[in-house]
Amino acid sequence: MYWLALLASGLMEVVGVMGMEKLNRGSRPLGLGLLALGFGSSLLLISLAMRAIPLGIAYAVFTAIGTVVSALLGMTLWNEPRDPVRVGWIALIIASVVGLKLVSG
Repeated sequence: MYWLALLASGLMEVVGVMGMEKLNRGSRPLGLGLLALGFGSSLLLISLAMRAIPLGIAYAVFTAIGTVVSALLGMTLWNEPRDPVRVGWIALIIASVVGLKLVSG
C-alpha cells in the first residue's frame, strides 16, 4: 500500500506540473485546478508513503517519477527535444533510483 501511495504521489506531482503548463499557456481555471489538486494530493500521498518507506528512498522515487514522466510528456505533448543524450540522462535517473533502492534494502 505504501509503495502504491508513493507511485500515486509521483504521478500527482506530474498533474501539478501539467497545471503549471496550462496556467502558463493561458488556461487559468483549469491550470489552477490541476495545480492545486496535483500538488496537494502529491504531498498528502508522499507523507502517507513515508510512514513505511525511508525518507531518502521515498523522496528519490517521488522526484524521479515527477522528473521522468514530466520530461517524457514534454517530449510527446509539447515537442520538447528528443535527442539521444537527453533520453540517456532520463535513463540514468531511472537507473539511479533503482540502484539506490537495491543498496538500501
